[in-house]
Amino acid sequence: MKRPDGFDPAAGPRPERQTRSAASTPVDRAGVTAEPVTEQETDVIELDAARLRPKRSGAGAPTQPSDSKSKAKSASASSTPAPSSKVGAKPAATSSASATATLERPDEREDETFLTPREAAKLRRRHERQEIRRFTARKRGRHRAWVVAAATLGLLIVVSLAGAYSPLLAVRSIEVVGASRVDQAEITEALSDQLGRPLALVDAGAVKAVLVGYPLIASYSLESQPPSTLVVRIVEREPVGVLQSGSVYTLVDAAGVTIERSDQPITGYPTLMVTGGPTSKGFVAAAAVIRALPTDLRARVASVSASTADDVTLTLVDSPAEVVWGSAEDSVLKARILATTMAATDPSQVNQYDVSSPSAAIVR
Repeated sequence: MKRPDGFDPAAGPRPERQTRSAASTPVDRAGVTAEPVTEQETDVIELDAARLRPKRSGAGAPTQPSDSKSKAKSASASSTPAPSSKVGAKPAATSSASATATLERPDEREDETFLTPREAAKLRRRHERQEIRRFTARKRGRHRAWVVAAATLGLLIVVSLAGAYSPLLAVRSIEVVGASRVDQAEITEALSDQLGRPLALVDAGAVKAVLVGYPLIASYSLESQPPSTLVVRIVEREPVGVLQSGSVYTLVDAAGVTIERSDQPITGYPTLMVTGGPTSKGFVAAAAVIRALPTDLRARVASVSASTADDVTLTLVDSPAEVVWGSAEDSVLKARILATTMAATDPSQVNQYDVSSPSAAIVR
């Protein structure tokens, strides 16, 4: 009976023992000799555990994962049977190759790392800051627009003030407007001390002190016309009638201020025949009636008399008729009714127009 190969006692050490001995020999990192199955499986389990284990703060440098090429070489070396193995024997590194294949799963990254709590908190704060900036971008845009508008307005104010107080805008000429009874040249000369001042620094108090000395001026206003003109607009007093005292005739306005005084009759204005002078109620009522008359009708009035505030009477220049006016109330309406009534009648044939009651005018 023929014995199987390697079963002869005289053939020396059995190849199977040598193969097993070679398989149990430790393997270096270059992949020269395969590691034992049990040691390879243990290394794979420890590597998975180390990969899934989080880093500890304060620990040393992290352990670098093994090179995939070295693992592949080790797996290849472990899975290759020894040359001295007998034919038909199973490879000793089958379990090692299976473990290596399990380690290199396609759905798992080789360089997978985990963040420490400090790094995670830092990343979360960065994300929160980005969200805050994104949600507040519109508010920052509105704030920027307000800042630009305020800066522009401030610049305009500064430029305006600098120009207004600049010597380039100093007063070089004075123009008087609205004066007919007052001498314009005299007023211009009296205000000459304002020449050379910036338009914004004209002394209004000094101008008032000069114009108060002219009783014919009822009011005035100052106007600056760049680059160098000061305009004085004057409103003169409006004469309402002439007061006669003996041989002296005084032209007065509605406030009783003297506008003109003369020894000769002053024409063009009605004569005021009142009791008590310019301060009496009769004078106030007569002046109010004259001011309410239209210009064409006022020119036809010869005199106005009033002893009280309720018995104002007018006489006409071109008619012997007398106009009973009554009080100064509704003077504008009474003046309109009187003008209509006189236009509808012949004044030379009328003795009296009574408009004291505007709703029922009487012609006698």
